[in-house]
Amino acid sequence: MTTNATPSTPRLIDGPDDAPATVLLAHGAGAPMDSPFMASIAGGLAEKGWRVVRFEFPYMARMRETGRRQGPDRMPVLQETFRKQVRLERGEWPERALSIGGKSMGGRVASLLVDELAVSGGVKGCMCLGYPFHPPGKPLTLRTEHLASLQTPTLILQGERDTFGKREEVESYALSPRVQVKWIPSGDHSFKPTKSSGLSEAENWATAVVWSDGFLRQQLNP
Repeated sequence: MTTNATPSTPRLIDGPDDAPATVLLAHGAGAPMDSPFMASIAGGLAEKGWRVVRFEFPYMARMRETGRRQGPDRMPVLQETFRKQVRLERGEWPERALSIGGKSMGGRVASLLVDELAVSGGVKGCMCLGYPFHPPGKPLTLRTEHLASLQTPTLILQGERDTFGKREEVESYALSPRVQVKWIPSGDHSFKPTKSSGLSEAENWATAVVWSDGFLRQQLNP
């Protein structure tokens, strides 16, 4: 693993330089790019031969520097940060296939941009690792309008008991046929299962890696 941690755009890079594709992943609202969840997904995908680039939004970079918690940047800042990361990847590796995604908020930002970036940056697909369909306890405050019209292949991995969108809720939403939703058994927003399920968090993270790997391979051979 190599690192590049400038104050404005900290990055972590896993996987081989000769990978067939790069996956650009953003973190969620409350935990950084090197959280156990992000490290497990990135490491798992790297072991399967993908190059995985993790980066941080400006507010998280400031938190890392100051040690003081703060809320996420506004959406325009989050989106422009993601665009800059795509431009950086395209500048360094213009011929390599590129997909984008992230955990929760990071995946939402990616999904809002993926159709635009498919045209301007040649992005092949989007992966959302626990999509925040609505704030917990507010099932009518939906963040799904753009998901009904997406034109770029998108994979949403969702815990069955995720308070940001449980299975019975999500299955009632109108989603684009380009959106695949796969369910992490008994998982919460970070895919952690209940003890009674007999599953472990590590097993569910491994399941997420397997499904993500399959999705990325589909984008190489659409």
